[in-house]
Parts: sequence; structure tokens; C-alpha cells
Amino acid sequence: MPERQARVGIVLVSHSKEVADAVAALAAGLAGGGELAPVEAAGGTADGGLGTSAELIAGAARRADRGAGVAVLADLGSAVLTVQAMLAEGDELPRDTRLVDAPFVEGAVAALVTASAGADLAAVAEAAGEAYTYRKT
Repeated sequence: MPERQARVGIVLVSHSKEVADAVAALAAGLAGGGELAPVEAAGGTADGGLGTSAELIAGAARRADRGAGVAVLADLGSAVLTVQAMLAEGDELPRDTRLVDAPFVEGAVAALVTASAGADLAAVAEAAGEAYTYRKT
């Protein structure tokens, strides 16, 4: 069996399991054919409620880690704070995990497309962040 290429993994952190799952599915659907970089949803709390769970985020990051770093996108303020606290702790997330400042939906699509093309973590973060410039008018 051929060895998989190291790719940046994507983790989508939302207060809602349904939102995180839907954005992951949307990004995968829009990213096109070929082998996609790993994308994992970490939404809601462990008991299925609204909120964020460090345990769910850590698990998603471990599953997404393919050796080239993990880009984490979060939907709202306390999700961002949870990821920041986890990064500060330093032992819950894979090495080379980065919280990316990007819009949640557009940034997820840009991150997954870029990661799937084999780009490094810096390029994935930059592409996701550039989604702030997408105009709708």
C-alpha cells in the first residue's frame, strides 16, 4: 500500500456539531476531486449540547494530523478562546497546530483546497485568511 503524502490537516471548531459537520462536508464537496487533505469537525459539547469541548477538539486534531501541521478554524469567540487555551497548554494538540484567523465557511473551503494541493501550513493559513477579502457585492 503506498504511503500517504504528509498534508496539512484542517479542524473546524463550532459551537454546534451540526454546523461543524455541515461546513466540513461543504468544504469537501467544493474542494473538487482527487485526494483531499483531512478535514475534521469538532462541534458542540461531548454530551451533544451547544458549546465547545477541548476533548473533541483534541481528538479531531489528532485524527487530522498527517505530519504537516494542523490548521484550526473556529466559529465564535469562546471557541477561539478554547483553542487558544489549548495551544497555551502545549500538550493537548499536535505539534505544529495553528489557530487560523479566517471566516469559518469561506476560510474552511480555501484551507481545504490549499491543503489538498499539498501546500504547507503557512500557505494554508494565508489562503484561509485571504477569504476575508471575498466580496459579495
